[in-house]
Amino acid sequence: MTPAGWAAVAAGLVLATNLASQAIAIWRLRRPLERSALLAELPPVTIVRPVRGIEAFSRETAVSGLELDYPRYSTIFCVADAHDPIIPLVEELIGRYGAEKVRLIVGDVPVSANPKLNNCVRGWEEATTDWVILADSNVLMPKDYIQRMLAAWRPDTGLVCSTPAGSRPQSFGAEVECAFLNAFQARWQYVGEALGMGFAQGKSMLWNKPFLDANGGIAALGAEIAEDAASTKLVRAAGKHVHLVGQPFEQPLGPRRLADAVQRQFRWARLRRVTFLPYFMLELISAPLLAAVLAAFGAPALGLPVWLAPLLALGLWYAGDIALSASTGWFMNWRTPLAMLVRDIAFPGVWAYAFVGGEVSWRGNAMKIATDGDNRLNDAVPGLTTAKISD
Repeated sequence: MTPAGWAAVAAGLVLATNLASQAIAIWRLRRPLERSALLAELPPVTIVRPVRGIEAFSRETAVSGLELDYPRYSTIFCVADAHDPIIPLVEELIGRYGAEKVRLIVGDVPVSANPKLNNCVRGWEEATTDWVILADSNVLMPKDYIQRMLAAWRPDTGLVCSTPAGSRPQSFGAEVECAFLNAFQARWQYVGEALGMGFAQGKSMLWNKPFLDANGGIAALGAEIAEDAASTKLVRAAGKHVHLVGQPFEQPLGPRRLADAVQRQFRWARLRRVTFLPYFMLELISAPLLAAVLAAFGAPALGLPVWLAPLLALGLWYAGDIALSASTGWFMNWRTPLAMLVRDIAFPGVWAYAFVGGEVSWRGNAMKIATDGDNRLNDAVPGLTTAKISD
């Protein structure tokens, strides 16, 4: 076979793998909701929400978690700084919904170099229920939020999570972020879970409190710079599995600059590179650049012009992404294909940066994610803003 023929075969394999992943994701996300034994029990649940600063949808997302159709639950808002501007909003909600349903805890505990995790510690310790949900402040909770979390719990489950589904973008940069969050990241999260390799996602995490406490407690999630990576490894080490909710919960984005959307991808890529390097190495083939280049080299073997073969490869790739988004109700508009193209032009640079970059911004915290192992994450002290972690 000629080199062009081998390139054409390789392009076909990459495209086939991508189409298979899209089909698996559609099957998994459209699977009917099952009722688990845990859901039938309707156990009391505590939601711990770390919050910081005022965001575009702070009031809406906070209120969404206080008006759930669930009989027995309470919410603990955790704020690290006593002068945080979010505190008046939380105090207003306490007055509106009652102190029995809503609580505010101010002050973090430095168990790690992860500021969000530090902000959750006191809320976790104050929770008296066996079931605790750690939920980010920007998660928009539907009325059946808790039921959907409980429904995903199985006898072999160690953790139930939800990836964020980007919604309500109010700028093209936010639309690019939707393209990253939905048809790319959420898709591969669900494919991994369907294949028995579920990865945790820190947006919404349902924990059995006795299980986590028996395995080192919430401080154990500081073993990695990202609590979701530490959660994945902890659950797998205990012989359990990470499962995902039937459909991911929304994260309304509002206006986002394109540069900010790409910066977040830099941070997340760096975190994935230092926590799950073997899987991260495979990510480059999950974007269409390789397929397009191979198709161009293989065009003569296919009897196609050099310019046409990569366009056909990209068209097939994006048709699958659009079909996935349409079948699951994820955000789409007429600019979505362009947003996907921008995503995929940026992704190789994001992937490469993960090997050379170390400085990232994490909600106002300047963090150095290095790999020389000089410090452990649990060496964190109050005010720490840098972390060096070992591969």
